[in-house]
This record gives sequence, C-alpha cells and structure tokens, in this order.
Amino acid sequence: MHAHPVVTEYLRLGLAFDRLEEGFVDAYTGDAQLRREIENGPRPEPRELARTATRLRAELPAAGLRPQRTAFLDAHLRALECSARKFAGEEIGFVDEVGRYFDVDIAAGDPAEYREAHQKIDEVLGGEGPLAERMAAHRKADEIPPDRLEDCVHAFSGALRELVRARYPLPDHEHVTYEVVGDKPWSGFNYYLGNYRSTVAINSDLRQHMAVLPKLIAHEAYPGHHTEHCRKEAGLVAAGHGEQTIFLVNTPQCLMAEGLADLALSSIIGPGWGKWAQEIYADLGLRFDGERAERLSEASAQLLGVRQDAALMLHDQGKDADEVAGFLERWSLTTPDRARQSLRFLSSPLWRAYISTYVEGYKLLGGWLDRAADADDRADRFRRLLDDPLIPSSLR
Repeated sequence: MHAHPVVTEYLRLGLAFDRLEEGFVDAYTGDAQLRREIENGPRPEPRELARTATRLRAELPAAGLRPQRTAFLDAHLRALECSARKFAGEEIGFVDEVGRYFDVDIAAGDPAEYREAHQKIDEVLGGEGPLAERMAAHRKADEIPPDRLEDCVHAFSGALRELVRARYPLPDHEHVTYEVVGDKPWSGFNYYLGNYRSTVAINSDLRQHMAVLPKLIAHEAYPGHHTEHCRKEAGLVAAGHGEQTIFLVNTPQCLMAEGLADLALSSIIGPGWGKWAQEIYADLGLRFDGERAERLSEASAQLLGVRQDAALMLHDQGKDADEVAGFLERWSLTTPDRARQSLRFLSSPLWRAYISTYVEGYKLLGGWLDRAADADDRADRFRRLLDDPLIPSSLR
C-alpha cells in the first residue's frame, strides 16, 4: 500500500527533527528505509523545515484525504512549523508556543482551588503540624521497598493487562518489557518499538510509591501508551494511515496521549481502584490503605495546574528559579528536591512546554469522558481515544 505523497513528506519532515534534537521522534514504526535516508542525509536547516511545514499545510486541502486525517495533519504541521522556528532561534511567547504545539489555550490556575485541595488533603491525612511535613511523612511511609519494586511492577502489569485485553482486545503477541533506570527527568517512560512491543523504563532515583505505581503502569502500558500504540498500529496504520507511524514530541498527539494515559487507571478500574490495588499489594505482603490513597489522589488531582503555573511564571512572567521552586514547594506540598526535579523538566528547552499536555490533557479528555451518558458510553469514548486520530479541537 503506497502512502499518500503528502503523508510521506510529513514523515520525512518529522524524522528530520530527530537530527536537530535526538528524542524528538518519540516512536517511529514506518518504512525503515525512509528513516535511514534522513539519518544519512545532510543535517536539516530549521528555517527550511519551517518552510516545508508551511507549504505542506497549504497543500493539504487539495490532497483528497478525509476530513479527520486532514485536520490531524494540519494540527501536527502547525506544531512542527512552530518547533522549527524555535530551533531557528526565533523568540515565541510561551502561551503561543503551547497553543501551536498542543492545539490548546492555557491560562494560570486558581489559587482558591489549590487552597481547597490543601483542605481536603489535610482532612485525609489528619494529625498535627505543617501540611507539607505530614505529606512528606505520608509519602515516606508509602514508599515501595526498592527490592520489591520489580515484583510490584509485574503484579500490576499482569492484572491490568488481563482487564484491558478483555475490554479492548490486543494482538496476541503484544508485550511490554520493564527496566529500572536512573538519572532521568521523569518517573516512567514508554519506548514503543513497533510490532506491538514496548519497553517501559522506570526511574530508580525517584522512590516509587504504592499509591502511584498502579497509575504509572496503567499510564505507560495498560490501557495507556502501549495499548494506544498497539490499537492504532492494528487499526489506523493497517488501514493505510501512514501519519500514525510517527509519534512526535511537542505535537497535539502528546496532549491526547498524556491525557488518555493519566485517565487510564480510573477508566479501566473505575472508582474503587484503591481497594483493587490494596488486594494486589496484600498478595505481595505489603500493607496499603486503598480507600485513603484514592481520596488523597482525588484531592491532589486539584493541584495538577500548579506545575503549569510554574512554567508560566518561569517563561511568561520572567520569575526567577528560586521563586518558582518556592511556589512549587508551597502548592504541590513537595520537598525541595522534588521541586528542583520539576524545575529541571520545566527548564529544558525541549520539554518546557510539555507540562501542559498533562494539565490540559487531563482536563480536556477527563471532561469529555465525564460527559458520557453511562458506563458503556464512557468505555466506548475511551476506546475512541485509543483508536481514532483525534486532536484536542475534535473534543471541544
């Protein structure tokens, strides 16, 4: 099956960005020959890439693709045009940059909502003394002993995989390999290798927590990133949508994928995931108060915007790093170390805008799922997120 010329040019353009910044191509499962050509060719010139993106956008309406594919490619070319201009050294305002990458408008959150979240967290934790200290003590008690991490990972992966395969069938030979790594700016990362296989890396520098691990596995694997890649490869790619063989950083794909992945656990288990996780931990001989964890998680979700606010302070309002770290510590109830870790992610030129994919993705996709008529409709909406080439504006 021959790819549409515009699609081939889109793939060539996307692959070229990996020459400017390794890791820009998050996954590529298309024609290996095409990738080799780009890898062995001359180093691309960012201004040239921007011009190519502009030209391809202009050619799209006449390309004869279906409206959904046209909208998908248009939004992604707009994002790549912005990235190319950034690589060329152009100054682009942070809000505008996020808008062009992710097809979303951002604004600062409401401190009143953060205060309310703190009150809820206070109620769940109980006890005396500063909230941040109680939160730190709670997190400490919730740490997974490092020598048990692998057992926990495999237990949750196996349990979630069965549930996902029953509801959203996957190819028989799909497989996730887990590896524990250090010195990374994230807590987990999915490397999709194609042919229904992923490697999920879990950061050993950050202590993993019992309340977070089920979400992490759901996010990276079942029914999150790995499941989405598999379903799109088996569906859209098999049907000739070549543009779905590439997954690029700082594009609307990322907002959709991170929103889906952050909603993955609650979508497959529903309310009561805490009790479900508690039973799995009990089988491993670990004590975990699932109901309390779930209540805490719900309250903490209201603090999601804090990290995007920090990015706005840093890049839009020109606040200095110390003030931003203080803001993160105060509202995220986090340790100075964790605040600095977040700051490292928010300061990286490639990843600085990425925080918005989690904040806005969770809000947009969560709101859309919540508008479902009933549980069946909700499950079907989640399936559409897994299977269809949706962009943020298609949900609005």
